[in-house]
Amino acid sequence: MKYLRHVWDHLRKDLRLEWRSRDSINGMLFFALLVVVVFGLAFDPTSYPTMTRQISGGILWVALLFASITALNQSWAREQRNNVLEAQRMAPSPASALFLGKALANMLFVLVVEAVLAPIFIVFFNLHALGNVWLLALILPLGTWALVVNGTFFAALGLRARNRELLLPLLLLPISLPALLAMVQATTGVLTADLDPIQIGTWIKQLLGYDIIFTTVCILLFETVLNAE
Repeated sequence: MKYLRHVWDHLRKDLRLEWRSRDSINGMLFFALLVVVVFGLAFDPTSYPTMTRQISGGILWVALLFASITALNQSWAREQRNNVLEAQRMAPSPASALFLGKALANMLFVLVVEAVLAPIFIVFFNLHALGNVWLLALILPLGTWALVVNGTFFAALGLRARNRELLLPLLLLPISLPALLAMVQATTGVLTADLDPIQIGTWIKQLLGYDIIFTTVCILLFETVLNAE
């Protein structure tokens, strides 16, 4: 219970900071909407409904991936102001609690962007899912966590690097390829009904396994990253 209280304290702090500034959500929302609008103008969903439905899953996750990258670096930049990160090192709470609180806050920010983006995405691409829509309630959170947990870790890893804005995508994109494949395939399978529920379930299980493995690794290694000179 004490550990969960530490996680909640870090999460609440980040939520308060974002509520005051709204920098992360506004930046992610602008970038994601820009990607959706550009691709929506490039493809005519009424003339090619089948093709549009097949590529829409990839477009959605690409938009969320690059939008989240714009915010992940900023989340740790806040900790550098007024030596807050140094205070976090000396705090009695576990380093993993700081990481989980930060990752959960980033996930909530991305989920807010997804909630705003979803109806706009549906309108621009004239979408109606042909498969089991309820599966998206599993795919979206699992996929979002896969991006956020690694992004939060690598953003902290490159915090002291000179070109940290460039370092994060260079590390995050290759390591996220297995998760991106599972996200896109599962989402496309729901939208097009080309995959049966068993195949979609296989992709979801792979995504869940990816989340468990990398969440564990990030938690175990974060204290070393936090205390590195």
